[in-house]
Amino acid sequence: MNAIEYAIEAFGLGVFVALATLTVALFQLPTSPVHQAIADPMLRRAIIGMMMGLIAICIIYSPWGKRSGAHINPAVTLTFWRLGKIRAIDALFYILSQAVGAIAGIQVAKILLGNAIADPAINYIVTIPGTYGEAIAFLAECLLAFILMTLVLNISNQVKFAHLTGIFSGILVAIFITVEAPISGMSINPARSLGSAVPAQVWQGFWIYCVAPPMGMLLAAEVYLRSGKKKKKSELCCKLCPNSSTKCISPICCQMCKL
Repeated sequence: MNAIEYAIEAFGLGVFVALATLTVALFQLPTSPVHQAIADPMLRRAIIGMMMGLIAICIIYSPWGKRSGAHINPAVTLTFWRLGKIRAIDALFYILSQAVGAIAGIQVAKILLGNAIADPAINYIVTIPGTYGEAIAFLAECLLAFILMTLVLNISNQVKFAHLTGIFSGILVAIFITVEAPISGMSINPARSLGSAVPAQVWQGFWIYCVAPPMGMLLAAEVYLRSGKKKKKSELCCKLCPNSSTKCISPICCQMCKL
């Protein structure tokens, strides 16, 4: 059992969700001075995206993130399980830990924000389909998940660029939040959506966030494995920041972590 890694996954997603909620409150609550100072909703969303991208980068590059791999997303964990880089038992406990962490993160934000967290402008940062409907939201979540995992697999498994994986991932998160959030809420993370849905009791389109992100990321893995370049399983790393300072949770260490 890898209890420390499981705890890191719970803590990592909990921190991300809590800070995401506080960030949204800062910029979107009508009573917030920041909201009143920045009238353009697109600009507010862009700043929120940049802040969330930076938070993701900090988690990925933290000593804890380097140890667990900073999946903090069941879809990411499922993808690495499909690639044979994490055992089924570890994948199961990663996913359970991520779910617990997301729910706990929202609860921490609720303690800090009080009743304001239920304000319609925040509403526990629930992810629901936008005005284009569930079908478009599903396609958007699937596409974004595909793009993110494609980047992770192609960048993290190249010696020269592996250390930049977290930065590129954070940039994508910022862009996705800015551009795509009105369409699906920009989740691409089943646990993150669960963490908001439980206290808010808003389950509209919840199935989308359970199905589309794993589907998109698993599809990216299949494309990666079947791409023109010859891929070896030993090349793949189950960390978003491959490093030699911490061992992989995978019983078969990859080349990246032996450097």
